[in-house]
Amino acid sequence: MPNNANTVPRGKGTVAIVVAAGRGSRMAADGDAGPKQYLPIGARPILALTLDALGASHRIDRIVTVIHADDRALYDAAIGDIEARNKLMAPVTGGATRQASVRLGLESLADAPPAYVLVHDGARPFIDTATIERVWNALDAGKPAVLAALPCTDTIKRVDDAGRVTNTLPRDGLWAAQTPQGFRFDVVLDAHRQAFERGETSFTDDAAVAEWAGHAITAVRGGEDNIKITTRSDLVAADECMRLQQWATLGDIRVGNGYDVHAFAPGDHVILGGVRIGHDRRLKGHSDADVALHAITDAIFGALADGDIGSHFPPSDPQWKGAASDIFLEHAVTRVARRGGRIAHIDLTIICEEPKIGPHRDAMRARIAAICGLPVQRIAVKATTSESLGFTGRREGIAAMATATVRLPLGDDDAGSDATA
Repeated sequence: MPNNANTVPRGKGTVAIVVAAGRGSRMAADGDAGPKQYLPIGARPILALTLDALGASHRIDRIVTVIHADDRALYDAAIGDIEARNKLMAPVTGGATRQASVRLGLESLADAPPAYVLVHDGARPFIDTATIERVWNALDAGKPAVLAALPCTDTIKRVDDAGRVTNTLPRDGLWAAQTPQGFRFDVVLDAHRQAFERGETSFTDDAAVAEWAGHAITAVRGGEDNIKITTRSDLVAADECMRLQQWATLGDIRVGNGYDVHAFAPGDHVILGGVRIGHDRRLKGHSDADVALHAITDAIFGALADGDIGSHFPPSDPQWKGAASDIFLEHAVTRVARRGGRIAHIDLTIICEEPKIGPHRDAMRARIAAICGLPVQRIAVKATTSESLGFTGRREGIAAMATATVRLPLGDDDAGSDATA
C-alpha cells in the first residue's frame, strides 16, 4: 500500500480513542476484582484519570471510549465527576481483542471522520499534554502515523521457555512503544479494515497495523511517567504516586482541637465513636450524645475556622433531637471536601472511668475511618481515666478531646461564614 503522507487529511479536528474493553487478566491473577481500568488510584478510577488527562489537551476535540459489553455501569460510574465530560462521545462496545476494539472505535467515527485520531490505552492515566503535543505536531507536519516511545536503557535479553538466556539484543535503536499513537484517520481506518479482511489479528498495537499496511511510522519522545498499569505492583505504585501528588497540592496544614462533655442519665447503653456499648447508664444530650464524635466534629470545624458544632446544628432545633452524631461528623468532612481539602489524621482521647474503652477501640477506629473516608491507620483512639478526680472521676459523665489535622490548598482563605446544617 503506498504511503500518502503528503495528502491533505480529510475531516476536521482530532478524536482520541481510549481502549478500555480489556479484562485485565494479569491484574485478576493478582487477586484484584474487576477490570483494571475501573480500579481506583488516589481514590479515583484509573479510566477517569486517563480521560481527564486527555481532555486537558487543547489538541483533542472529542474522546470516544471503547468498553466491554458488560461494563456500561462501571463506565457510567467512572465518568461521573470527570472534568472532560464535555468532550466525551457515547462509548462504543469493543471486540474480543484490542485490535478488534480499536477497529470498532474507528468505525464509529467513519460517518463523520476527524482529521486525526489518537489511540490511547485506558490504563495509562499519567499521559502528559507535552507528549500529546509531540504526537499531534508530527501528524500536523504530514506524518501519517506517529507513536510515543522511549529509547530502551536496559539491556534486553531473549529468554526461552525454560528460563535460559538465548541471546542479548543490541539496545541501540530499540524503543519501547507507548500510547497515544497518532494517525491520519483515513490511514489507520484503512489499515485496520485491511487487517480485518485478511484475518490478520495478531497485532499488539496500532502502529504495527499501520506498518503492516505499508506506512512509515515516526517515533516521538514519550513520557517517563506514562506507564501502563498492568499488575498489582503497578497499581500500588501508581496509587502511592497519585496520593503523594494530591498531598503535595495541599500545602496549607491546619490543626484544630475539639472538646465535649456529656453527663450520664438512666439508660442501658452509650454511643461512643459511632459504636453502641452496653452500659448501666446512657449519655444525656439533645442528639445521641456521642461525646467522641462531637469532639472530632468540633476539631475539624476548628481546623477550618468554621464555627462549631452548635452553630451548624443548634441544640434548639428539634430536627436534631436524638439524631445520630454520624450526621454531624459527615457534615464536617463535607465542609473540608468543599474547600478542596483532605483530613490527614484524627486523634481522639476519651476520658472516663467506665465503660472500658479498650475492647471497643478497634470498632471505633473503623467506624470513624468509614465516616471520614480515611484509612483506619489515620485514626487514633485512646482512653484514660482521671484517677477518680473531678466529674469523670466521680462517674458523673464522659469527656472527650480530639485533634484533627486538615490539609487545604495553598491560598485557601475561606472563613466558612456560610455555616449551615
